[in-house]
Amino acid sequence: MNPTKPTQTEKPEYFSLRPEVEKAYGYSHAVKIGNIIKVSGAVSMDDEGGPTAVGDFLQQMKNCYSDLDQVLKHYGCSFDDVVVENVFTTDMPAFLEHAGYRNTIYTKHFPTGSWLEVKGLALPEFLIEIELEVHVSHE
Repeated sequence: MNPTKPTQTEKPEYFSLRPEVEKAYGYSHAVKIGNIIKVSGAVSMDDEGGPTAVGDFLQQMKNCYSDLDQVLKHYGCSFDDVVVENVFTTDMPAFLEHAGYRNTIYTKHFPTGSWLEVKGLALPEFLIEIELEVHVSHE
């Protein structure tokens, strides 16, 4: 059996970081099936879903990682467990300028992933969105 592929009997475990916002937009922040966790893209928002750190790329990036850290901790994980990180940004030069910040997040190894420049994100104030896939190596 493939240890990274969930079996038919494993029930998804859903987690909402901001339940009201997630319900309004129609998504769950994370879903765990077996030893895999899929984490929706985090953006720089407050608890009501409004954009924060408008115009400040680095602070938006830090806010994304802060939310992702909360989701990981809910499952007893850390950034060491992340196997895929996909970054979506409306400003690739700004991301590249601040990509070194990721060295403070991923201190043991970097995950696989893609960096994509996009025309827009959910709200025009959002400059970056980061989604993760996690492999839980402990139970």
